[in-house]
Amino acid sequence: MKMRLVTTTEKFAEVFGDEECVRILAEAGFDAIDWGFFEMAAGKGIWCTDEWKSHALRLKELGAEYGIGFAQAHAPFPSSQGEEPADTVIQERILRSMHAAALMGIRNIVVHPVQHLTYAKEKQRLWEENLVFYRSLIPYCEEYGIRVCAENMWQYDNKRRYIVDSVCSQPEEFCALLDALDSPWIVGCLDLGHCALVGVEPEDFIRAMGKQRLQALHVHDVDYLHDCHTLPFTQSLNWEAVTKALADIGYEGDFTFEADSFYYGFPKELMPDACKLMERTGRYLMGRIQAQA
Repeated sequence: MKMRLVTTTEKFAEVFGDEECVRILAEAGFDAIDWGFFEMAAGKGIWCTDEWKSHALRLKELGAEYGIGFAQAHAPFPSSQGEEPADTVIQERILRSMHAAALMGIRNIVVHPVQHLTYAKEKQRLWEENLVFYRSLIPYCEEYGIRVCAENMWQYDNKRRYIVDSVCSQPEEFCALLDALDSPWIVGCLDLGHCALVGVEPEDFIRAMGKQRLQALHVHDVDYLHDCHTLPFTQSLNWEAVTKALADIGYEGDFTFEADSFYYGFPKELMPDACKLMERTGRYLMGRIQAQA
């Protein structure tokens, strides 16, 4: 399948509404959409009502009308709180987001690992809980026809005030988790910015994961200190090295931005123009991957 240029819906859906968001992203030139179900975490929005199925089908129709597909989605998070009844409610919302995404024709949905415990103290327990957690999703993947993408995470040390490791933040653990799960329904989504925040260059993480494990991306730039989620070339990542690594492993997934913080500060009237710059930047980076293949 040809690599598609994709972007998330978070900021545009918030400002313009879901249906107008689809139109704007299509007009900006993106090939497909990464739908965010973030408001479900608070039990808010249409996805938490009885209208969720009809809304998913309506959005799919709009996408076809405007000539834009739905490629990826993001489940609500966090994936756990470590207590009931909260975890049961969270699980139900994750499963609904998976079903809704499948109705929209989406192939991959990112589901964060559980990380309600302090990673430095509970690494083994979190490992075991995540094996159970992701395995519990496989029957629903099979039923709905959608793959779950695990993601590399981080935690924040409040005492020392900086970002530290969490589940899958290091390539060895991320690869080991996917290998232990050993299912075509559970694959890897690499958040490029998260790599740098824990001291791993994203290009090195890409090569460690390889083509088979790495099936999806969250593309954004960071300053190595903060989870910026902004446009490439506005912070500090080496984008020539990143695109070279993707070319070297023969990456075949989509090129998906999770960079909506770039839009903060723009007035509503200029946001569609800023979106077109993001699309142009994505085309440039995809061109660099192709040129280095």
